[in-house]
Amino acid sequence: MALLKTTKLEARYGDFQALFGIDFEINPGEVVAMIGANGAGKSTFLKTVCGLLKTDRDAVVFEGAPIGGMPAGSIVRQGIAMVPEGRRLFPSLSVEENLLLGAYAKRRGPWNLDRIYRLFPLLKDRRRNPGTALSGGQQQIVAIGRALMSNPKLLICDEISLGLAPVVVKEIYDALPDICADGLTAIIVEQDVGVAQQVSSRLYCLQEGRVTLTGASNRLSREQISQAYFGV
Repeated sequence: MALLKTTKLEARYGDFQALFGIDFEINPGEVVAMIGANGAGKSTFLKTVCGLLKTDRDAVVFEGAPIGGMPAGSIVRQGIAMVPEGRRLFPSLSVEENLLLGAYAKRRGPWNLDRIYRLFPLLKDRRRNPGTALSGGQQQIVAIGRALMSNPKLLICDEISLGLAPVVVKEIYDALPDICADGLTAIIVEQDVGVAQQVSSRLYCLQEGRVTLTGASNRLSREQISQAYFGV
């Protein structure tokens, strides 16, 4: 059984329809990438799955139960956590306080402060610093740690490499195998197609709110991806 499945998923911003019948699924333990140009609907898809946008209840199924349109807090308690685009740290809180906010759902699991600090030692060194006083890459690591503190079954990462130096992007993705070592499932939205193919087992491409390509990441050619990405 798929861990998460969407069927004919639609989403709107007022009268504007942003998603048109998205069929998507991810199995336990998979890392699946989602690519597409700006405005393709990637972030809208993630927000809808996470309860930030309304949709039909049966359009999103998690562990066999419909969750479409549930409040975002309830979805976190179900075991879905998102690392949002732009990190969204609280500037008035320290690094450690930002991390502890991720544990508000009190889900049991392997992730706690000690494990976060072992995975990302620099966070322990800066745990008393204001979260937004760190570099962009360090803030991104805090955002990832905060999501892991909720002990999710499904981790959703929205553009975690955006605006970061290549060396920082490599550091973050080098940690992905350790993050997923206990069977954690992950959806990665990524602008860099090469990185998306490298870190995932399967890939979805969106264009104008529709899936235009899906398949095994290591079997899709650049020509196939380019056609699906740009529609040419």
